Amino acid sequence: MLNDFLKDHHLILASGSPRRQKFFRDLELDFEVRLKPVDEVFPDHLKGADISDYLARLKASAFESELKPGDILVTSDTIVWLNGKAINKPKDEADAVRMIKLLCNATHEVITSVCFKTVDREIVINDMTKVTFTDLSDEEIEHYVATHKPLDKAGAYGIQDWIGLVGVTRIEGSYFNVMGMPVHAVYKTLKTIV
Repeated sequence: MLNDFLKDHHLILASGSPRRQKFFRDLELDFEVRLKPVDEVFPDHLKGADISDYLARLKASAFESELKPGDILVTSDTIVWLNGKAINKPKDEADAVRMIKLLCNATHEVITSVCFKTVDREIVINDMTKVTFTDLSDEEIEHYVATHKPLDKAGAYGIQDWIGLVGVTRIEGSYFNVMGMPVHAVYKTLKTIV
């Protein structure tokens, strides 16, 4: 259905995330995946959604010179925000275990920003979901990190994984946002961008 709105456009998803690619397939979109390495560093003064907005824009800027009329580039970034600090992707398994321990018995925010870029326009949206974790034992955390390898995920976990089944006790907001994309907001924005 959305393809009808976008029939005169070429949709480019600049994400290697299998989850984000699946969301676009589930929306029945025709799209191309195009990737560029970006050093995901942000200024220290940024907080919360300003960080993910900045990184989504930064990822889009890497494609600036190659966009053609009719192209719609979509970039995205997700952060976990806890106690006034961003928890990014873990460096290694020990870092992943440390991060998940921080999330136990606490509520954190998952913020995803999405940048839509054309030759002459840029729109950035973001969404926030609150996620509450129960207490997890060291063995449970180590089991999850060893078996699910969450090193590519902000906050070192995927809510759709085993840890989401046993550890997440409450969410307020979009479940899919926690997986890396506020799909409802992306759908709405793509309908209005053309």
